[in-house]
Amino acid sequence: MKAKLLSLVGFSLQQHSLKTEVLSGLTTFTTMSYILALMPIMFAPLAAHGYPVESLLTATTLATIVGTLLMAFLAKRPFGQAPGLAINLFFVETVCLSLGYTWQFALTAVFLEGVLFVLLCISNLRQIIFEMIPASLKYAIAAGIGFFIAMIGFKNSGLLAEGTIFNHIHTLVSAPSLLFLLGLVLAGIFIVLRVRGGLLLTIIIITIIGIPAGVTTIPDHLFSMPTSPAPLFCQFSWEDLLTPDLWVCVLTMLFFDVFDTLGSVVGLMANTGHIRPNGRIPHMRNIMLSDAIATITGACLGCSTVTTYVESATGVAEGGRTGLTALVIASCFGISLFLAPLFLAIPAAATAPIMVMAGYYLFGSIRHIRLARPAETMPAFLTILIMPVTGSITDGIVAGLFTYVVFSFIDSWMNRYKQNKNRIPE
Repeated sequence: MKAKLLSLVGFSLQQHSLKTEVLSGLTTFTTMSYILALMPIMFAPLAAHGYPVESLLTATTLATIVGTLLMAFLAKRPFGQAPGLAINLFFVETVCLSLGYTWQFALTAVFLEGVLFVLLCISNLRQIIFEMIPASLKYAIAAGIGFFIAMIGFKNSGLLAEGTIFNHIHTLVSAPSLLFLLGLVLAGIFIVLRVRGGLLLTIIIITIIGIPAGVTTIPDHLFSMPTSPAPLFCQFSWEDLLTPDLWVCVLTMLFFDVFDTLGSVVGLMANTGHIRPNGRIPHMRNIMLSDAIATITGACLGCSTVTTYVESATGVAEGGRTGLTALVIASCFGISLFLAPLFLAIPAAATAPIMVMAGYYLFGSIRHIRLARPAETMPAFLTILIMPVTGSITDGIVAGLFTYVVFSFIDSWMNRYKQNKNRIPE
């Protein structure tokens, strides 16, 4: 009976370790939990426009739980889902504040984008989009996301300012930065010694050390009752359905969602070893469909686009391979509805080293790129470079695809020219 239930999330007692999957889920949750504190801050400017920010923490948690459960049972993959940070900025700063549309207008765009994404997933267009990415670029995307997530870790630690510039020396010797460096060393040692659960153990150790160092703040209370998400539920603006402006927002969000999800999934799957030699990923349809349905659910709950989180790489690095890891992540977010103060007490100095180490694991996919072929290597290099520099997975994918087409055409043309030139006339 137990084995049958576990098989619903793709777990096999013969092939997988229950302890490993649970530890992986806990690790991913701790590196993702910052979203609970960040969402209300990002949406705070909309409070003046009537957006009920006090309900957002509960709405975010519920959207995360639903999306991650879909990933567990439908896709059976060890990935967590939550409202995406980049699309949050587009939602708040661009659509609502810069362009002046209502937040109900933006939520309607998110909902419609999710519907289009579902249609894309159940049609052949999804496969066409996926297969137009060459195998070499798939592995470059994985490596690029590795640098991207490591860069986020360094920024969260306080060691990096905006861009890639190191902060001044007084910042480098601050308590958070020193704890981050200690966590980086500890995580590295655990990896070298092949300690199972080493990344999660690093988070716990640094969080405890952070208490006397003044980095970890002990919460006044552990329990809190979640606020009602009702003020945000299904607040759509259907009267704008036929306006061109709405559909411009919808298509823009769809573009970012598709390529951001595609990039994240390719990168994470490359690290699990599930990418086949021909570049295909098993069950890709269900992975993308989980993301699309989660976006629709998130819009109904009042959140921006829900997407697969690259922080899932931390759990993958711990050995998570099945939907059981995602189930543990969702369960932890469920508990956080009532223990939010406790989980939000985990400092960035404790989770940032884990993100850097997750980047290290993803970097290993570069070995699959044929470095002897410049027409493949240069697009792969640009893909890897642009992701952390611009802070956008989508930008890296687009740059890689464009340069791959250009360089492949030139390489093919030159090969044909050489063949014609060396052909012996009859």
